[in-house]
Amino acid sequence: MRKQEVGTGREAGSPAEQVKALVDRLAGKGSQGPQATQTPDGTPETPLGPHSSDSRTQRLREALLSRTGGGPGLGGPGHRLTSLLLVEGLSDLQLREHDFTQVETTRGAGRSARTVGLDQLFQPLSRVSVPPRVCITVGVAGVGKTTLVRHFVRLWAQGQVSKDFSLVLPMTFRELNTYEKLSAHRLVRAVLPHVGEPGPVLADPPARVLLILDGLDEGKMPLDFSNTVACSDPQKEIQVDHLVTNLIRGNLFPEVSVWVTSRPGAAGQIPGGLVDRMTEIRGFNEEEVTLCLEQMFLEDQALSGRVLSQVRANRALYLMCTIPAFCRVAGAALGHWARQGPGPQDTELSPPATLCEIYAWYFRMALGGDGQDKGPGSPRIEQVAQGGRKMVGTLGRLAFHGLVRKKYVFYEQDLKAFGVDLALLQSPLCSCFLQREETAASAAAYCFAHLSLQEFAAAAYYYAAARRAIFDLFTEGAVSWPRLGFLAHFRAAAQRAMQAEDGRLDVFLRFLSGLLSPRVNALLAGALLAPDEHQAHRAPAAALLQAYGTPRPPLGARAVNVLRCRCTSLQRAELAPAWRRHLGGGGLAASSGPALTVALAYLLQVSDACAQEAKPVPGSSARPRSGACCPQLLYCRGLRLDANQFQDPAMELLGSVLSGKDCRIEKLSLAENQIGNKGARALARSLLVNRSLTALDLRCNNIGPPGAKALADALKINRTLASLSLQSNTIKDDGARSMAEALASSRALSVLHLQKNTIGPLGARQMAHALKQNRSLKELMFSSNSLGDEGTKALAEALKVNQGLESLDLQSNSISDAGVAALTGALCANRTLLSLNLRENSISPDGAQALARALRANSTLQNLDLAANLLYDQGARAIAAAVGENRALTSLHLQWNFLQAGAARALGGALQLNRSLASLDLQENAIGDEGASAVASALKANTALTALHLQVASIGAPGAQALGEALAVNRTLEILDLRGNAIGIAGAKALANALKVNSSLRRLNLQENSLGMDGAICVATALSGNHGLQYINLQGNHIGDSGARMISEAIKANAPTCTVEM
Repeated sequence: MRKQEVGTGREAGSPAEQVKALVDRLAGKGSQGPQATQTPDGTPETPLGPHSSDSRTQRLREALLSRTGGGPGLGGPGHRLTSLLLVEGLSDLQLREHDFTQVETTRGAGRSARTVGLDQLFQPLSRVSVPPRVCITVGVAGVGKTTLVRHFVRLWAQGQVSKDFSLVLPMTFRELNTYEKLSAHRLVRAVLPHVGEPGPVLADPPARVLLILDGLDEGKMPLDFSNTVACSDPQKEIQVDHLVTNLIRGNLFPEVSVWVTSRPGAAGQIPGGLVDRMTEIRGFNEEEVTLCLEQMFLEDQALSGRVLSQVRANRALYLMCTIPAFCRVAGAALGHWARQGPGPQDTELSPPATLCEIYAWYFRMALGGDGQDKGPGSPRIEQVAQGGRKMVGTLGRLAFHGLVRKKYVFYEQDLKAFGVDLALLQSPLCSCFLQREETAASAAAYCFAHLSLQEFAAAAYYYAAARRAIFDLFTEGAVSWPRLGFLAHFRAAAQRAMQAEDGRLDVFLRFLSGLLSPRVNALLAGALLAPDEHQAHRAPAAALLQAYGTPRPPLGARAVNVLRCRCTSLQRAELAPAWRRHLGGGGLAASSGPALTVALAYLLQVSDACAQEAKPVPGSSARPRSGACCPQLLYCRGLRLDANQFQDPAMELLGSVLSGKDCRIEKLSLAENQIGNKGARALARSLLVNRSLTALDLRCNNIGPPGAKALADALKINRTLASLSLQSNTIKDDGARSMAEALASSRALSVLHLQKNTIGPLGARQMAHALKQNRSLKELMFSSNSLGDEGTKALAEALKVNQGLESLDLQSNSISDAGVAALTGALCANRTLLSLNLRENSISPDGAQALARALRANSTLQNLDLAANLLYDQGARAIAAAVGENRALTSLHLQWNFLQAGAARALGGALQLNRSLASLDLQENAIGDEGASAVASALKANTALTALHLQVASIGAPGAQALGEALAVNRTLEILDLRGNAIGIAGAKALANALKVNSSLRRLNLQENSLGMDGAICVATALSGNHGLQYINLQGNHIGDSGARMISEAIKANAPTCTVEM
């Protein structure tokens, strides 16, 4: 546009000229290049380029502020809407399941994803990226998408966010639905009628413009990107869905950013290749649920407390309350319930336990008027005016046919078509159900307060109509076979729900089933339902649902929903406890029936405990039926599938679960199955894409070297798996070499178990080479292999370099003094190893002396296990001398090392000096009374030892008496194990006297000590003065039944919190 034209436009520009200028700017015409004019200060000027202080721009912002209202409403945006989840796409659950199912299955928790602030929503996230052009924000119905858009527009108009946008054009699909055809030219005028005023509209170039399209799921026409003709002419009138498609593709206004909000299922219409950024709104957290409900009852804190306690007590209800719109509906219903003052014996007015009962109370509130008849009796709903019942009936008909047509927004012509009296739309009754919104086209749009409210109204209408309808209610007047009777129509509804691939009729079927429950019938009798009519239909409907509950792989999720209808809505809850017992105890292993498979999937969906660590066992031959569980298995945190005889084909199915985008399984145990290398390859393929699994247990299978190689190759790419157990898988040296190659590059794996894999020195050398480079591995278990001294020497060299490994297990590896000498050299240099297990090797006193030298130099090792070696007293004395100087060791195991009193005396002397050792294990060493007395003398001075194990140590009464004297003084020892000795009655009396004054001991084991009844009674009666002991074992002491009763009564009287085993 020339400068003269600009001046003319400023003086007398017509609305049409102004709109044309704006459309040309949005279409990329006339905004750049030599035609741009200069302002007096030298800055470029365009037909759309005023300064931000221009009064017309200010009026535009004020107009947007007026349209978006004031501050956020009840439960409005806080951090929840100013920080969105940045996701990589829609999950299968989001694309295929009802919004309620999404919330129930994920337990209201958003996907693990990074967040992006509202002010960064349209900004590049890195220095090398560009701003997104097409952004989609998804969220379940009622989570606050429109609230988010209004909040953003309000903040932009106030100059707080996205200041680089010179113009924001907000448009809802509710408004677009009022047009049959529309051009981009008319779209701009519809969004911003103020553009017709004389003067420019947009900010200085380069101007960014944002077009917001809110509520794609409410559009009356689906988007078809494959069959839409391209259009680049902003003046051309085309169908609205074609207009939206061309805007998203960039055929129209290619420089304009587009922000679309939608429910997840509808967002799937937009090809992923056209989406530059996808975000998701999370629901309320616990604090926000509480705040929302408290704000509803500010005038009555007692009422607010009752509502909150009811929500917290009902897990299913709480999950739904993470949806803000539902939270407000449920709060209103529960508030009405609480105001009625139900008595403890009042069945009808007992707390609502199901979602159907919540809506029954909501309808009862709407029909009866909140706050009326607040006495202890039932409100007199049966006296509600006939006009109100008729209005609810017509709204139900509107809701049902809208649900069938996927129509969630209604206009006056829709209301008239279904007989809704427009004069009553502003009545309190209608305001409980319908929300009115004025559109830019001056046509009012109506929608139900929440999708679930429309579904319940639809179910109530269908329930009433099914009693008298002759033809199929779903056909909307089309020709159909006659259907007579309620059950025929109930069957038709169940069939439709099972056939709906997107699950949109799932909740409708739940509500329809719930209307047959006794409590819902009692609540709505005389208003929406005929009293007691449910009794004739409830049992046949349950039988019909049972028939539809047989799982078929394409209909697995629908079968789970049918089971929910039976258990929850129809209140046949007696079925669930038996299934839960099966699930917890592994009883499903022998069950091949498909019904139990679906029951398993149901429990995984509704039970937090089952989902936290599920043990579903459908059986190795039930692969097709297991498909019904897959959507629910995705959201288990821990999955235990041990000892199921699973073979390689089952791993293909499990791999598909782990490969799902929305998989949240963190811990997976497949121990003791029959998985071979093919199954390991299937799991490895899933690890290439899985981002949730942190622990995989494959112990006691047979994956062999090929399976280990497949897993190792996956670990080179995977960045989340932190723990892998391949114990007893015969991976041999070749498998160890593959795992070593993975360790060399892995930065995530921190725990690796390779016990019992026939790994020799060659495999150990390969692992040692990897450890020199790896910094992430913290725990390596190599026990029960064949490393020998050569393999141990290689690992020792690695320990001199490695600065990450904290625990090394070399139990039972034929290590002699030569290997130990190498390890001691490493311990002198290493500063990260905290635990070393050398149990069951061939370490002699010479090896012990080498270890003693290392303990004097090392200041980090905390746990040393030397059990079942050949130390003898000579080696133990060397270790004891080092312990006296060491200040880091906290646990020392010397079990079964042929130690005698001399070793015990040396260790006793060390304990008097040491201030770090907390646990000492001397069991199965014949230290005798002399050795026990030496250790006891040390306990009188020691203040660090908390656990002392002296099982089978040849200790008699004198040793027990010495220990008793020590316990009377010691204030730190918490565990004393004397099992398998012979302390007798005298020893028992000595310990009993000590218990009367000791307050630190928590666990005492006197099993098999020849106490007899008298000795045991002495110990039991002594507990009256002891308030710290929590556990005592008196088994194997020939107490007899009468003695057991006396001891039990004495402990119950003297120490009721103490657990006793006899």
